Amino acid sequence: MSRRRVLFITSDTIGVRMAGHGIRFWELGRVLSRHFDVTLAVPPFLRTPSQTIELDFPARARVCRNMAELRGLVREADVIVTQGAVVLMCPFLSRLRKPLIFDSYDPFLLASLHPVVDANMDERLTIAEKYRVAHLISLRAADFVLCASERQRDYFLGMLSALGRVNPHNHDEDPFLRRLMAVVPYGLPEEPPRQRTKVLKGVHPKIAAEDRVVLWGGGIWNWLDARTAVRAMARVVKRRDDVRLFFMGTVRPNPSVAQTSAVDETIALSRRLDLYDRFVFFHDWVPYAERENYLLEADIGLSLHRDALETRFAFRTRLLDYLWAELPIVTTEGDVLSEKVSRCELGRVVAPGDGEAVADAIVTLLETPELKDTYRPRFARLTGDYRWDAVAEPLVKFCHEPRLAPDKDFLQTLPHPLASGRGRLVLKEMWTALKESSIAGWLRSRSGLG
Repeated sequence: MSRRRVLFITSDTIGVRMAGHGIRFWELGRVLSRHFDVTLAVPPFLRTPSQTIELDFPARARVCRNMAELRGLVREADVIVTQGAVVLMCPFLSRLRKPLIFDSYDPFLLASLHPVVDANMDERLTIAEKYRVAHLISLRAADFVLCASERQRDYFLGMLSALGRVNPHNHDEDPFLRRLMAVVPYGLPEEPPRQRTKVLKGVHPKIAAEDRVVLWGGGIWNWLDARTAVRAMARVVKRRDDVRLFFMGTVRPNPSVAQTSAVDETIALSRRLDLYDRFVFFHDWVPYAERENYLLEADIGLSLHRDALETRFAFRTRLLDYLWAELPIVTTEGDVLSEKVSRCELGRVVAPGDGEAVADAIVTLLETPELKDTYRPRFARLTGDYRWDAVAEPLVKFCHEPRLAPDKDFLQTLPHPLASGRGRLVLKEMWTALKESSIAGWLRSRSGLG
């Protein structure tokens, strides 16, 4: 018998350099390729640095030049998995009579609420409405929904309730709606990281072999708090002159999405505090396959965020890399993974915006004798729970026994999310952009919508 065909349609760049959405589909695709014929597709409205993508697992990668190519892949597939705003951009996906899986691990509507430089209230309301519509259309169309935590599941069950999807059709055979929505967290590789080459200590011209490195292991987004990290470093260097803060990513791999204003603001602050290129360093973007070299050379993994609604429902993917590398963590309280850091004593958890507490946490950890050896046993108890093959089990199970949601026909009797006035405006603007071949620009103006 031929193997079932699973198509992933990514909302972000995949390849050498990737951010969270792309990495997630890359790794889920790797796991599913052991069971199914997997294709990873980049839709035509995403600009990609390369038309050729080399996978390191047995699957196909396709960069679609037009919508006809994407439709062809959809026709061939038995199950479709997508994320972000793809269903909004490809309305034909919502009319399929094939199982459609929507990966909602990133509640990007909440991230969009953080103001950006020079954006007035009308612009912000428009952006938020596009995010809301993208969520609602995808959740209405999905036969199976993924999220990253039980807390997220509560949030998205609220959306599903408002859409009419918490109904007798879904409830009677599945009272907890686990067949409609399952928790599939972000994961970490099965193999431990390996130091393949030196990249920082004794190699970087301004990081000595004996220096201690604090690593910011991902991008600098508006909803995070990189500026407090820089302010904390201004305090740290007064107590120790051998500490360096290294940001792994400032230039987002996906050119279809606008750069966040937080990058420029953080760099500007480091310059004002006379830390730039002396104690604080900014890298463009570390290739995915090379990140382990940086993680293993670092002494502390840092992740700070704001005190906001986005934080409560976030799943900080960079913390999984710190778990993988058994890297002691300094992070802000408020999200599910910071609670795990505190409970399992994986580092230090601080209050939002408290630069003094961040500095104290960094110095205290660095003064711990044999820091990594001390913390290593605490990480070993957790890593197995978050391996990609373990977290992907609900997705693998669904793809083995795919089905259409039992309420699909019933949904046609309910109002559509685009029935509202603002919703219709979103759709009209999107189709105008498509007709004018300016959809990449439309996406770039909506930071993170991908």
